[in-house]
Amino acid sequence: MTSRILAIAVDCPSGQVSALEEFWRAALGHQVARRWTDPKGVEYTELAGDGPTLLLQPVTEPKRGKNRLHLDLVPDGDRDAEVERLTGLGARVVDADPALPWVVCADPAGNEFCVLPPR
Repeated sequence: MTSRILAIAVDCPSGQVSALEEFWRAALGHQVARRWTDPKGVEYTELAGDGPTLLLQPVTEPKRGKNRLHLDLVPDGDRDAEVERLTGLGARVVDADPALPWVVCADPAGNEFCVLPPR
């Protein structure tokens, strides 16, 4: 028996769920696939499109430290133009070491992701 990845869960501070939904929808071209509420009344949002589904999961505790798992994004075009587009959507650049081919960014809630050169 094996398992497969169903979705990638992204923690969202309770008050920022709609901002993260808007950011990731625009960043990835995903759409809301469904919303559902767990037995404790927490509403989740699934964003789906070309690529893995993102599950936006509201959390009450603040982010602490570096993510142990992150997304690597690869643009269709120029990496720096994509970083500029993403920062225009609300991301921020965390690290842009010119010796490395990727740029580390963070979404509006501080979840890190990398933007790589096109493949």
